[in-house]
Amino acid sequence: MSEKPVLSAPQKAMRRLGLHRDIDLALHLPLRYEDETRITSLRAARDGDTVQIEAVVIGCEIVHRPRRQLLVTVDDGSDTCALRFFTFYPSLQKALAVGSRIRARGEVRGGFMGRTMMHPVIKPAGGELPDALTPVYPTVAALPQAYLRRAVQGGLARADLSDTLGAATIPGLPESLWSLREALTFLHHPSPEVSLAQLEDRSHPAWQRLKAEELLAQQLSQLQSRQERAALRAPALAPLRDGLHDRLLRALPFQLTRAQARVGEEIARDLAQPVPMNRLLQGDVGSGKTVVAALAAAICIDAGWQCALMAPTEILAEQHFRKLIGWLEPLGLRVAWLTGGQKKKERQAMLALVESGEAGLVVGTHAVIQDQVRFHNLALAIIDEQHRFGVEQRLALRSKMAGGGAAHEVASVGAGFAAGPPQGESPPLGGQRSDTQCASVGATFPEPHLLMMSATPIPRTLAMSYYADLDVSTLDELPPGRTPIVTKVISDSRRDEVIDRIRAQLAQGRQVYWVCPLIEESEALDLRNATETHEALSAALPGTLIGLLHSRMPAAEKKAVMSAFTAGQMGVLVSTTVIEVGVDVPNASLMVIEHAERFGLSQLHQLRGRVGRGAAASACVLLYSTGDAPRLGETARARLRAMAETADGFEIARRDLDIRGPGEFLGARQSGAPLLRFADISVDVELLEWARRQAPRMLAEIPESAHKHIERWMGGKSEFLKA
Repeated sequence: MSEKPVLSAPQKAMRRLGLHRDIDLALHLPLRYEDETRITSLRAARDGDTVQIEAVVIGCEIVHRPRRQLLVTVDDGSDTCALRFFTFYPSLQKALAVGSRIRARGEVRGGFMGRTMMHPVIKPAGGELPDALTPVYPTVAALPQAYLRRAVQGGLARADLSDTLGAATIPGLPESLWSLREALTFLHHPSPEVSLAQLEDRSHPAWQRLKAEELLAQQLSQLQSRQERAALRAPALAPLRDGLHDRLLRALPFQLTRAQARVGEEIARDLAQPVPMNRLLQGDVGSGKTVVAALAAAICIDAGWQCALMAPTEILAEQHFRKLIGWLEPLGLRVAWLTGGQKKKERQAMLALVESGEAGLVVGTHAVIQDQVRFHNLALAIIDEQHRFGVEQRLALRSKMAGGGAAHEVASVGAGFAAGPPQGESPPLGGQRSDTQCASVGATFPEPHLLMMSATPIPRTLAMSYYADLDVSTLDELPPGRTPIVTKVISDSRRDEVIDRIRAQLAQGRQVYWVCPLIEESEALDLRNATETHEALSAALPGTLIGLLHSRMPAAEKKAVMSAFTAGQMGVLVSTTVIEVGVDVPNASLMVIEHAERFGLSQLHQLRGRVGRGAAASACVLLYSTGDAPRLGETARARLRAMAETADGFEIARRDLDIRGPGEFLGARQSGAPLLRFADISVDVELLEWARRQAPRMLAEIPESAHKHIERWMGGKSEFLKA
């Protein structure tokens, strides 16, 4: 058995940067450039210019004022300059011996003692000057620029950069100009005459070529993922006439909005197909996503299969659980509940209900995907606030759906599957199976139906790019009776006025939230902040029951506090962001968010959505710190301004994308989404539109080139698109 080769420190560093293939090196583009193509005389250099000089060393000594340093004096014939090195080795001192002719590149600074360069880059003089700008690459410790430059140059020479676009013409680029190799070669070594502004803002034609290719790779990979999913099979789930779906509709204490009815039909059509649904249900805070999910679950259970609903927090999961059992248990359906904080006896009972199939619907947190959970015949999973789950967690749930812990064989005729459990088993919940379709046994369901929900609406450009492999349904209207929320941005120096407002709300029988920021670096500081606020409000509002809720409380204590607030026994709830989603108390009419400048825009909008759920006029007060006000960054100001100007979740999402960019907006560190490195979807809309048009043509007409293009740009990252 051969031993693995021992990697040098620079090789290990390159692995950390993800530089595994020649194409990875070719696509590792410079952060900036240094101009070593010309020599500037000291007399012509202006204060603050970064220049390269060629000079003779006329002095070299170690001095100790103001601290130990190597002080070198050089003369280029037009003027003299001091080169100062606070960190140096004897080899540098030797290279800068008096009489040596050198080239030094750095920032020229003037002063009382004459011109100075601090820690310039030193080279021996002589030899021809380069004819292109010198690249400076992104790097990590133990990976010197010189080593990285050689590696990149070698990768660029070896990489297969043959054309994959065929006859496609990129918008804004002359035909037959700027091939991929030409573009990359130029960007690694641009000529000194090029406009630095065009390089920095990525508007140069070479950048346009790269951005177009990258966007095309993203579109191709997502389209390929969609096509691969369409070739898989899933149970065809059709609602029964006068079955659970219809009975639930009649039993609901409200009428569906037009948007809910439309989206419900879109989901029902997907579920009725023998291919796995992969749909995102987006809607603003309070738009009624839970009832749409309940109707989808009813269709699944009607057909004799199980459904799971997973939420990121116990509070949100419990909110769903309470609503769903209120709607479904009167119709004879068993709903199981799984969370990490359950006692062993209760958990074992729930696991038995899930494995036997008695529980048609399973609601829970991450506990739903733990190893000991074995589904009887899971066919639909609903993931709420899907962006808050990691890619591994979403893949784990899908694997449970595929096998349920024990693969079930199902009947098939050609490409179609029976809408029911395995042949020979009775439907666990009254669902029916068309036995005329059960001609043969032997196929398994490799893929489930998947419905993801998000209260963070997706801007159009994100939907076109990062969500291109999904079908998207949008709830674009709120149920009747929801009152508009007035948002005020107020300095915390006016805290007493806010407390007076709370007294007025309490006098009218209303309830109030007071949210403190979550300081991730210091849970102790976070807890103290919430605790001190609770004590201050208790002193200011005697006779009012004021609750405290934070992440470090035991689950049972959290549940008791929330139950008291939901029941109206508690006037004010002081909380950290654990109430961001999933809390529905119609009597709450005032939300106060302390240190609002510390919150993200999406989070502020979610918190604001906890009020305005009843008939009473509601308000949200954003308290910002007076001490920080003069130093409030433009980003914080933009967030608070957006909250005050609009309550439209879609407009909030658009501004949030502008402020944070797609990486933070998507929570990419959690989602595993392969982010664009070069293109900017807010700027490169024309190229994105081109890529969307080109991708289906390319997959249909030149599939080999399409697959080569995906592999070149995405590598293994395209697997994330399937999660």
